[in-house]
Amino acid sequence: MTETAFYILLSLGRPRHGYGIVKHVEEISGSRLRLGSGTVYGTLTKMQKDGIITVFADEERKTVYEITETGKKLILSEIDRLKELHQNALTYEEDFL
Repeated sequence: MTETAFYILLSLGRPRHGYGIVKHVEEISGSRLRLGSGTVYGTLTKMQKDGIITVFADEERKTVYEITETGKKLILSEIDRLKELHQNALTYEEDFL
C-alpha cells in the first residue's frame, strides 16, 4: 500500500469529504504530506472501484466517503505490517550506527 493510500484510509476512521481528507492527512503527518486534489480524487476513485471505500453522502456538492468493511480489514492488516516493520527497525537500527 502506498503512503498516500494509507493516509487516506487512516483519515476515513470517520466519514470525510475530499478536502477534509487533505486537511486531516496534512495535520496527522505534521504537514510532511500535502496531497494534491488530483492525487486524492484519483486514489479515492480507485479505492471506490476496489470496494475499499464507498460514498456515504452527497450533500451540497460535497461527496463524503466512508471506509467499507473490506477497507477496515485492509487498513488493520497494513497497520500490523507497519508495526512489524517498526519493531524490526528499532531492533536492527544499532547495526547501522
